[in-house]
Amino acid sequence: MSRHTHADAHPDDPHFISRSGWLRAAVLGANDGIVSVASLLVGIAASGADRHAILLAGVAGLSAGALSMAAGEYVSVSSQSDIERADIKRETRALDEDPETELIELAEIYQARGLAPDTAMRVAREMTEYDALGAHIRDELGLSDVLSANPLQAAATSAATFSVAASVPLLGAFMAPAGMVIPFVLVATLIALAVLGLIGARAGGAPAGRAVLRVVFWGCVAMGITALIGKIFGVSVG
Repeated sequence: MSRHTHADAHPDDPHFISRSGWLRAAVLGANDGIVSVASLLVGIAASGADRHAILLAGVAGLSAGALSMAAGEYVSVSSQSDIERADIKRETRALDEDPETELIELAEIYQARGLAPDTAMRVAREMTEYDALGAHIRDELGLSDVLSANPLQAAATSAATFSVAASVPLLGAFMAPAGMVIPFVLVATLIALAVLGLIGARAGGAPAGRAVLRVVFWGCVAMGITALIGKIFGVSVG
């Protein structure tokens, strides 16, 4: 896919938006890994299952979840990439068939952003002479190298972060003495969620307190509901 690249005005201090692609996949994968496996472990433990069954369920949840995250991210981001390529192909064809109309369209975009009509047309002409397709991809379609969809990167990032994060509550369950699986998993999970929220906030330049509270709160909600379901069905089955 042809994209015009530009020099970064401050390479030593890049914008946080440049991290949005991999950061979204990483945080999503890690959060899902922690919450889903921890909830599964707590739910199985609350049902009265033995230690072997709890650990087996955790390993199965980690394996299935990592593969599911990778497949889901790949399919989702591939669809986005297909849309991008289709729009770029249409823009390429339009530039070949009717360059003057495309020039006027580009000038109108710059004018709508605040430039005077004469200035907008002059800028549009200069941008067209320099890189017509790149100008339309960036200014008309709103695409860039930074935000470009990368299916393999998203799939690999999600699977890796899911696996690493999911191993935390699983390790808590493995280390827990008999009858203490739920407390150990809860503690390990809350610590992991707090760390995840902090790392995500730091990487994205967002307030740390809000991010930590958000991931911890919803993680607790998920585990609480799952534990309740496990308890209900554990009692009814037993």
